[in-house]
Amino acid sequence: MNKICFTCLLLLGAVSVTASDDVIPEIIVTADFRQATEMNVASSISVMTEDVIRSRSAQHFEDLVHAIPNVNYASGSNRARFFQIRGIGERSQFSSPLNPSVGLLIDNVDFSGAGTIATMMDVQQVEVLRGPQGTRYGANALAGIINIKTNDPLDTFAANFKASIADYGTKTYGGMLTGPINDRVQYRLVAEKHQSDGYYDNRFLGINDNNGRDELTIRGKLHIRASDNWDISITVADVDVDNGYDAFSLDNNRHTLSDEPGHDRQDSSSFAIESTWNLSRFDLVSIINFADSDIEYGFDEDWTFTGFHPFGYTSTDNYDRNRKTSSVEFRLISNRDSRLLGDSTDWLVGIYSLQSRENLVREYTFLATDFSSNYDFDTLAAFLQLDSSLTNKLILSSGIRFEKRETRYDNSDGVAFHPEENLWGGRIALKLFVNDNTMIYGSVARGYKAGGFNTEGTLDLDLREFDEEYLIEYEAGVKSRLLDNRLLIRAAVFHDDRRDQQVKSSLVRSRPDGSTEFIDFLGNAAEGTNKGIEIEANWHPTDNFKITAAVGLLSAKFDKFINEFGEDLSGRDQSQAPSYMYHMAVQYRKNNWYFGIYVDAKDEYFFSDRHAIKSDKYALLNAHIGYETERWKLGVWGRNLNDKDYFTRAFGSFGNDPRKNYATEPYFQFGEPRIIGLSFEVSL
Repeated sequence: MNKICFTCLLLLGAVSVTASDDVIPEIIVTADFRQATEMNVASSISVMTEDVIRSRSAQHFEDLVHAIPNVNYASGSNRARFFQIRGIGERSQFSSPLNPSVGLLIDNVDFSGAGTIATMMDVQQVEVLRGPQGTRYGANALAGIINIKTNDPLDTFAANFKASIADYGTKTYGGMLTGPINDRVQYRLVAEKHQSDGYYDNRFLGINDNNGRDELTIRGKLHIRASDNWDISITVADVDVDNGYDAFSLDNNRHTLSDEPGHDRQDSSSFAIESTWNLSRFDLVSIINFADSDIEYGFDEDWTFTGFHPFGYTSTDNYDRNRKTSSVEFRLISNRDSRLLGDSTDWLVGIYSLQSRENLVREYTFLATDFSSNYDFDTLAAFLQLDSSLTNKLILSSGIRFEKRETRYDNSDGVAFHPEENLWGGRIALKLFVNDNTMIYGSVARGYKAGGFNTEGTLDLDLREFDEEYLIEYEAGVKSRLLDNRLLIRAAVFHDDRRDQQVKSSLVRSRPDGSTEFIDFLGNAAEGTNKGIEIEANWHPTDNFKITAAVGLLSAKFDKFINEFGEDLSGRDQSQAPSYMYHMAVQYRKNNWYFGIYVDAKDEYFFSDRHAIKSDKYALLNAHIGYETERWKLGVWGRNLNDKDYFTRAFGSFGNDPRKNYATEPYFQFGEPRIIGLSFEVSL
């Protein structure tokens, strides 16, 4: 065990237990059909509350990932856009369409595969539901869902302003205003600006903001009590991210030589309206969303400047997408007067419709003309869930979802597809309430991910399309409150059977002259087994101490898989799947002072299924200290205080250095270095 972890154990051992009437507050999970306390949800869930977000000075969801068991992210851009849960999830996107395995919702709006805008300003909580959410979310939740819920308006006036400065030219300032308009209408307005030079410098251009950040978050909310039985919530938001992207160096350090540094931009505007009618026999819930995102990602492909080397080349690559989505969902939810089967069964039934329109223009130096494509799909789904009380302590929950998906694709190379799919998923869970403080559950679920197609114009027709991927998951867990409600423990064990896994693979074919060739393509070429354990504990041993710990153990292996280079990877670990992750934290409060120390650790893992490059195992030390009153708060914080060099992305299957005759070698993108900041917040 490393020294940092040992230090934390010493701190834990130094804490004594005293009696108190204080309890760990209940957390309401909003991501499921029915809002419920975390203790009553039969699933492995991590909830990062507003207090946790503030204590880690998290600006983006990627700043929280290290503390969530069996959740990882892949960089390859300025901000993390793609996340993995239990070893399942995409790593990048270029020209081809993409169907996400991990869903991302921000105030009910689907931003799956577009996580650049997952900023944390005024966020109430982040809920990570691990495992397939086939009944609730369908095709975008094969591995799970990340649900970001921002704060709602208050019925009394409140306001706050915050500002912070940190290393690398980092500065953040923002404000919130909330209160009533009248007896039935409340509002909330939020704005935040975040800027940073980033953690690289460009030696050729003589600048240090080549990988900088410039992020603006604006949000408005209305809560309307239209009548005694009708509530309406309206959210309007715009998140404008204009970040640089210059993160790879031929010398594998933080000093780049690009003459045309790239960018990582996303400007997303969204509108959501949720209505709840409490009728006599049931509740009617409607959720209507619209989103318009401009996503532009580009980079200097040669990573150098013109004239760097006689063998060198000059090239840039840019991907400019516009994605428009709209969705409508209606749910009928039973109440006390409409339960079924002798008043023992709550029910829920609903329909869901999603339309997505995505246009791409790729500008690439070595293309004669710009490449363009149109990728549209329409989804119509119906779902049903029953929650039956078999006894006063035993509840059986069952749900199913049917989804019809119609896709249209065409591009400037003359490639066109129009597939239609019928998909289904569901879940059965049994919950046993041992007593008022302990719940044991077991579940079986089927998750699914829509099929797709390969857009390479020279690919054989029989390899163009691939089918859906699905998995069957078995999970068992326990949630318990102990020690007079001072200790909360959540534990789960899971086993996933992945079938028809969508991976980049290859096929060997004979040419007419008798020679052979490898054809690489995305297809249903693999099967895998993902299994593991997740344990989280929250302990308040005294009035002043709070201790949290989390461990994720994961074994994610290919049962069979031949990759695009003809290599047999059967038995090898899947990418982005560290065998362990752990998080430990100790927080202390005395009068107006507060202090916290955190350790986040992760085992080594493969970056890709294309090569054998691994990350190093590492542990990061984070801390904060501050003073607060009823009206204001002043704090000093630090992340990666041990200044550990760790990597968030690696390429290992190509060469890019003309000095070495373009020999194949690994290239790495660095994670955040040590950063120390000062924050101030005042409330009215």
